[in-house]
Amino acid sequence: MSTVQETRPTETAHVNVGEATIRAIVQDQYGEADVLRLEEVDKPEIGDHEVLVGVHAAGMDRGVWHLMTGLPYPVRLAGYGIRAPKNRVRGLDVAGVVESVGKGVTTLQPGDEVFGIADGSFAEHARAREDKLTLKPENLTFEQAAAVPVSALTALQGLRDQGRVQPGQKVLIIGASGGVGTFAVQIAKAFGAEVTAVCSTAKVDMVRSIGADNVIDYTRDDLAESGDRYDVILDIGGNRRLSQLRRALTRRGTLVIVGGETDGRWLGGTDRQIRALMLSPFVGQKLGTFISSENNEDLMVLKELIESGRVTPEIDVTYPLSEVPAAIRYMQEGRARGKVVISVRGANHD
Repeated sequence: MSTVQETRPTETAHVNVGEATIRAIVQDQYGEADVLRLEEVDKPEIGDHEVLVGVHAAGMDRGVWHLMTGLPYPVRLAGYGIRAPKNRVRGLDVAGVVESVGKGVTTLQPGDEVFGIADGSFAEHARAREDKLTLKPENLTFEQAAAVPVSALTALQGLRDQGRVQPGQKVLIIGASGGVGTFAVQIAKAFGAEVTAVCSTAKVDMVRSIGADNVIDYTRDDLAESGDRYDVILDIGGNRRLSQLRRALTRRGTLVIVGGETDGRWLGGTDRQIRALMLSPFVGQKLGTFISSENNEDLMVLKELIESGRVTPEIDVTYPLSEVPAAIRYMQEGRARGKVVISVRGANHD
């Protein structure tokens, strides 16, 4: 896949960035990928505790689709805009170089190479809160670093905080070949678990290559009928019934539902998560879900895992900024093996 090769002059660090314009992917109405367009917009202005990042790369995740479409409808009620998106620029995952900092910022300075969560990263510049960024892992390119934040934070918190995975436990990861899943396999292995991964035939070899002890091809085998029992199940993909998932758990096992979406405009698949939360108090197993937290403390945990070699981002394909709509369509088709990444300033900045 082609990438953009561009050079930008070094900019003087300042807070008020004036009338300069940048290229960004914007939308003025909710809808599918055809509502997005590449446009010149004002460079973001930052607050006291914010950082202006010169974006080198941005990651793609399901949250981008939800904010683009405004679905399910509770997304709009959560403050993102009832009739149209409040923030016109899409993109959350970011990797790049700090160009200026607010007067209250103490941990970062201009010139730092960073990664984390930004407000509109499908652009040449993005603003981000200081507490949602940290220094980029030294052994990653910007493209690799941009693949990490949203997906890896979800995997880490799902396994560590919700699943409470311990060394020697048996962990089942459903949807192991996607963005969250590829990180989950590696993080569970780093925690000392025996990992069984569920994916399709075409992705079995890739999932094995990142450390899965066992792989179940869901097109050929039914995990509910295998007779195996797991201490923790992290369900990222699919819509298996709770009864099936419970049969695959140990008596005191933990089920963490992260994904498994439907086209429902109001619940979007969260009805299964709601049923799990309602049932959990009445059974020996712990059944639930969670909303991941965007924070630099956990980004630093991921940085350590990455720099130690225990976790490596799996990137399937990289698109240039102008082809964000095509990147979203590719992600939606479910073909990606790992992460889809947007290269804003070229793939050779590392």
